Amino acid sequence: MASARNQSLSFTDIVETSDAATLEVQSKAEGPVGSLPLTDEMLRHWPSGDLFGLSQNAGMGWSAGEVDRDPFLILSTQGGLRAPDGTPIALGYHTGHWEIGLLVQEAAEELTKLGKAPFAGMVSDPCDGRTQGTPGMMDSLPYRNDAAIVFRRLIRSLPRRKGVLGIATCDKGLPAMLLGLAGTGHLPGVLVPGGVTLPPRDGEDAGKVQSIGARYSHGELTLMEAAELGCRACASPGGGCQFLGTAATAQVVAEALGLALPHSALSPSGQPIWRDMARRSARALVALAARGTTTRDILSEASIRNAMTVHAAFGGSTNLLLHIPAIAFAAGLPRPTVEDWHAINVKVPRLVSVLPNGPHYHPTVRAFLAGGVPEVMLHLRALGLLDETAMTVTGEPLGRVLDWWQASERRTQLRERLVTLDGVDPEDVIMDPPRARQYGLTSTVTFPRGNLAPEGSVIKSTAIDPTVVDPDGVYRKTGPARVFTREHDAIAAIKGQGAHPLKAGDVLVLIGRGPMGAGMEEIYQITSALKHLSFGKEIAVLTDARFSGVSTGACIGHIGPEALAGGPIGRVRDGDLIRIVVDRVRLEGTVDLVGADGVEFDRLEGRRILSERSAHPNLSPDPELPDDTRLWAALQSVGGGTWGGCVYDPDAIIAALQAGTANRLNLTAVEKTS
Repeated sequence: MASARNQSLSFTDIVETSDAATLEVQSKAEGPVGSLPLTDEMLRHWPSGDLFGLSQNAGMGWSAGEVDRDPFLILSTQGGLRAPDGTPIALGYHTGHWEIGLLVQEAAEELTKLGKAPFAGMVSDPCDGRTQGTPGMMDSLPYRNDAAIVFRRLIRSLPRRKGVLGIATCDKGLPAMLLGLAGTGHLPGVLVPGGVTLPPRDGEDAGKVQSIGARYSHGELTLMEAAELGCRACASPGGGCQFLGTAATAQVVAEALGLALPHSALSPSGQPIWRDMARRSARALVALAARGTTTRDILSEASIRNAMTVHAAFGGSTNLLLHIPAIAFAAGLPRPTVEDWHAINVKVPRLVSVLPNGPHYHPTVRAFLAGGVPEVMLHLRALGLLDETAMTVTGEPLGRVLDWWQASERRTQLRERLVTLDGVDPEDVIMDPPRARQYGLTSTVTFPRGNLAPEGSVIKSTAIDPTVVDPDGVYRKTGPARVFTREHDAIAAIKGQGAHPLKAGDVLVLIGRGPMGAGMEEIYQITSALKHLSFGKEIAVLTDARFSGVSTGACIGHIGPEALAGGPIGRVRDGDLIRIVVDRVRLEGTVDLVGADGVEFDRLEGRRILSERSAHPNLSPDPELPDDTRLWAALQSVGGGTWGGCVYDPDAIIAALQAGTANRLNLTAVEKTS
């Protein structure tokens, strides 16, 4: 139907218009009424840009007598264009940025009521779900740094701004916004999380539904079932996905950092409680500005540790291991190391039972109703794991915030509502430590090393299927390697296509997908298929790529060095024997080559063999890798690489460039004299 309509359009339809009134162009207008509230001081001492800005304000329709109100900037990741009744005029990339224009409006109207001049700008964001398995995924992680730069440029480009309200929801847009706020620490800043979408009453969540292709290929779904499930996975039009993926985890972390209001993460998009959050956030921003409190006062080593602690207690996405160090770097704070992450995860119990970790697969809106971040923090405070002196955007330290939450009517009513609406006990969503132990919740992440990962790797060990874990809490697997250098070949093997389908017992090794090869793509297409296929739990994954926050299973990523940087993971061959050991209790693990050509050996011999091998013959950067991403990979590698947060470190980059220039000059001089 659509193609037929397009073919019926003639050249005249495109270049001509039938409405003569469209040609009645006006060349002059009366202009705004009134006069600017200028003073002698302003005319003598203000920069011309500030004066011209007042003319621009009046030109856009702001009352001429009020154009000199204190400006406050609202930045968002809004995408798409929705009509007032909510119907789409132009679609966004994803539900996470589809409704946040409503939050912008609520905040702007509140700022106006407070006598301020609201400004709004936006840098929209991509959808990691939409780009799974496509070349678009190669732009996902690099986008974060680019967007953060643009956010900071937009902040600086409104010279008289008194504070910044950042509104964002999803996997890369929200971390980018946090980097933007952290990098302008001399200003007051408040983060407004965009909330979550609701699950369908009858259907699958947005994580599971991404495996319909693999399940259909194996006859585990019919075509009709796949079509119906795919249609209703996102049951409400706005908000991030219903699971504790990177989007939801980033919202949780923003609140744990103190940059978002208490009990703001994971709010259901579009609902009155969500709109109210935007209004209160605007008030908080104005109050911070009045006190002279800036983001530099909020972000501290203590708030970074608190965020890492809350991340562990929630069982959050491993992608935050990239984003929290980047936030610290942007704020001028020490970046947490692998050792810091390990130390926190050893001490902090996982307390939250939601999708995708379980054991009860509650959607994230239930975590919100059960009390969200402050409820988890109450348990962590009782364990002595939080620094309560850390300042928050409420203007009060964390300890004062938690005192309020413990006695608040909001807490009581929402927890009761969870029981009334869904028949769910809040204590089964956010558990105290004894109950968490009773249900078998284990700490969040482990960092395996070994002859295949000498610089480390990461696995969300709490989300390994418990049926493949030994009674002592240790996951042990030894199996043959199936090596792939392209994600589409790996997913084809998972779907049972080709001469050598993947089978139970295999170790899927996907290489060349780190920063240098594919922009450190996220391979949820693979991990979701394995989670939701009946035999998937019997397959392990090793990769130098990264995982979606909703990924589960025996999936080890962030392997360093990456294959294209000479990492031993790039020297594995089909049939090699791989041994994986992950202790979910002690959070220790190894990943080693222990056999080849039918001969088994120890890890030391494996290291020797790997050191003498050449790289896999098919190892190469993806031919579709964009030049922009190649540049990002080179710049972030100088700044500390993936374990340093994939940041741009200007000092390190400039030093490397200067050293390279000096070397070239020296070589030129030698050549001239020889």
